[in-house]
Amino acid sequence: MSDIPADLKYLETHQWVRVEADGTATVGITDFAQEQLGDVVYIGVPEVGVTVNGGEEAGVAESVKSASDVFSPVTGEVIEVNEKLEDEPEIVNEDPYGDGWMFKVKLADLGELDGLMDADAYSQHVAAEE
Repeated sequence: MSDIPADLKYLETHQWVRVEADGTATVGITDFAQEQLGDVVYIGVPEVGVTVNGGEEAGVAESVKSASDVFSPVTGEVIEVNEKLEDEPEIVNEDPYGDGWMFKVKLADLGELDGLMDADAYSQHVAAEE
């Protein structure tokens, strides 16, 4: 079973979001997603200053066996990207919920989080896909 932290919210497409103390949102792909991809060789993230929309494509994760779109769980302005992933995309495999985060967003609407899955719902979603 994949690791599914309880303090995050999830999309059905296997992205997570964590709201930080300052109100910004950190986004990445889940442990389940990185397991399905295999060895990640490239991560494409949105540019700083771009507005991403909840549920829409915001980047890409490529592995030795496939490529997968990365969707933003929330709407807002990208305020930071994880530049380490440019040279070390394998960090996503090693630590998807920590150092493997992809981008940070200034949230447009906190209420948008209510439409996302909690850890229990995401766990059931993953179990149905396995």
